[in-house]
Amino acid sequence: MTAQTFQSIAPRPAPVRSEGLVAWIRINLFGDLSTGLMTILVGGIILYLLPQVISWALFRASWLPNFEACRAPDVGACWGVIAEKHRLILFGRYPFDEQWRPLLATVLMLGLLVASCKRAFWRPRLALLWLVVLTVFFTLMLGNVLGLSKVETDRWGGLPLTLLLASLSMVMAFPIALVVALGRRSNLPAIRSFCSIYVELIRGVPLISVLFMASFMFPLFMPQGFTIDVLIRVLVGITLFSAAYMAEVIRGGLQAIPKGQVEAAATLGLSYWQTQRKIVLPQALAMVVPSIMNNFISTFKDTSLVTIVSLYELTGALSMALNSDSNWRPFMIEGYIFIALIYFVFCFSMSRYSIWVEKQVNKSKLR
Repeated sequence: MTAQTFQSIAPRPAPVRSEGLVAWIRINLFGDLSTGLMTILVGGIILYLLPQVISWALFRASWLPNFEACRAPDVGACWGVIAEKHRLILFGRYPFDEQWRPLLATVLMLGLLVASCKRAFWRPRLALLWLVVLTVFFTLMLGNVLGLSKVETDRWGGLPLTLLLASLSMVMAFPIALVVALGRRSNLPAIRSFCSIYVELIRGVPLISVLFMASFMFPLFMPQGFTIDVLIRVLVGITLFSAAYMAEVIRGGLQAIPKGQVEAAATLGLSYWQTQRKIVLPQALAMVVPSIMNNFISTFKDTSLVTIVSLYELTGALSMALNSDSNWRPFMIEGYIFIALIYFVFCFSMSRYSIWVEKQVNKSKLR
């Protein structure tokens, strides 16, 4: 019997850390040679340009609402244009002395949107809250009651108009999209064909064409003397356009549900609508939360197109405010940076909320 001698095994290398900032940088920025070279190139360009941008935007900037100071030599950004024109940018052509009304209406609308995102408000009373806030919103904006002077809708503009168009079009588009998505999967040929024609027709043209038709062509088909306010026509156009795209998103979620679940529901004696409400739709909508939120963000940004029909939302109000004053016209870029920051805050907030909703609906999968 031979004696056994102990031989130690060479230590294995420590596992590569895959979490944390250092690991993320190593994997995403220096994963291979080409990625590392591109990271160094882009990083060098950023390091070269960043000090100049910071100097232009902060250290050499003019903050006073004085266009002569902005035109002085070696002056960077002219943020004084925001201080001078912010009321025109935010509220458009609304009467200057009455701009407390759109300000209050905007605060109420923002509060309503925040409340709608809170789980504590996900009750049937939320619909009543929407009805109350919208009634107060239109009362403040339109006036002609309670001693408030009347302000026609064509004078509404800026942030209140953007929030109104985006919020109402999203809320109204969702149920329409839900019905259309179910209709495209219907066994009834007439319903399926009608929903398919609607989706393909709307998706086949740009939004600007829909707004043009709603604003200029639609009144030509109305009886003489009968008119519909341009704000309502534009709102309907944006709603139908958003609903067509959202319907395809929801239909994708419906197709991802295994057919066996629907058959099992039929075996249990559930009706079509009970099956959709209790089994199919909760799973389908949970699958497409990112896509639905992407549609919401796109709708919010698309409201900038209503300028073509003489409704001056944020971007239109900015152009109107600066183009009408030759003294401040050269500082358009600072105004657009201000508008871009507002859009970014809203879109980024919706994106983060989408991530939170995804985590909530995926909790059941972690059990």
